[in-house]
Amino acid sequence: MTQRDFLTKWLIYGLALLPVWFLETYVLSRISIFGVSPTLLPLAAITVAVLEGGASGAGFGLAVGVICDAVYGTNGAMTLSLTLLGAGAGITAQYLVRQNLVGCVLCSAAGLFLIELFRVGWRLLFQVADLAALLRVAVPEFLFSIVFVPLIYAIFHWVWSRTQFATLF
Repeated sequence: MTQRDFLTKWLIYGLALLPVWFLETYVLSRISIFGVSPTLLPLAAITVAVLEGGASGAGFGLAVGVICDAVYGTNGAMTLSLTLLGAGAGITAQYLVRQNLVGCVLCSAAGLFLIELFRVGWRLLFQVADLAALLRVAVPEFLFSIVFVPLIYAIFHWVWSRTQFATLF
């Protein structure tokens, strides 16, 4: 793959992130189930990591993490966590699970679980919060988000299948 093809592939991945961001920010943020909306951007980072591997997953996770920090206002926490989750999901998909929808669902579930675990743990340690109240938010958010993995996988698998072996231009 030439350098131009490499850059074009990642540009297309970035463009494929736009409908996911739009869906999360402008459509699903208006739909609330049990008082929560899904988080789709972390799923996009994990999906690309499953398809592309550890190093590429870390790089895409870093980029998506910066966007998440801007969207969610998390002051760098999502940048760090999505970089690590991207690397971890990519390595897991390369060596432990298959790089398909099932592997993506497993890695996404593990990634979302870790994100929610960190959010709940952080609030328990550094803020006055009730565990039951935190779980009433974390569990529905996890379940509402995981439903969208097949859609996100379809979007990024389409990009992956078009850019994996072929010369683009």
